[in-house]
Amino acid sequence: MAEEKRAFGYICPKCGKPVYGERTHFALCAAAVGLVCDCGYSELTAEPSGNTYRITVPCGVCGGEHRAEVSAKQILSGSGVGLACPESRQMCCYIGDTGQVQKAMRELEIALEKKKENADSAFIDNVIMYEVLSELKDIAARDGISCTCGAKNCGMEVHGSAVDLICRQCGARLRVSAATDEDLDRLCCQYTLTIRGGM
Repeated sequence: MAEEKRAFGYICPKCGKPVYGERTHFALCAAAVGLVCDCGYSELTAEPSGNTYRITVPCGVCGGEHRAEVSAKQILSGSGVGLACPESRQMCCYIGDTGQVQKAMRELEIALEKKKENADSAFIDNVIMYEVLSELKDIAARDGISCTCGAKNCGMEVHGSAVDLICRQCGARLRVSAATDEDLDRLCCQYTLTIRGGM
């Protein structure tokens, strides 16, 4: 039986192309992972350190490089994890289940392409953002947004490619992506939204 693989993906800040790679559990546990773009300019690294991995990500969103610590459990099992650019708050790297990462990378490519096309706009896609905000308003109107801390009152922060729902009681956040048709379709399937806050 073939060993399960985990995937890594990011967009190269130099050439703008998606960089995707897969590694076995054994390889991930044995040594640091390096994923280099074909252009040779950028490299994602994931270095095991006890129960965490130190991740260095070249950012195709802002052009810089970001560092993060992610639990080994998130890297090695489950659907995985997405890392966001701290400047734009847009996802810039995905690690985890191969199918999930491939799908997320396709969406990231579309979002960055739209960003280039709408460079003068505050949002990656004005139409999608308008529709997402409208849908969130509808969900809120039927009391469909709540927090696990028990609160029903939340605020909103609007970014270029996402909307953050913020619990006014405990401060927890739920990010709702708002850049692609898939983001809108996903939201339209939700009758309620739950912010994971204090219990």
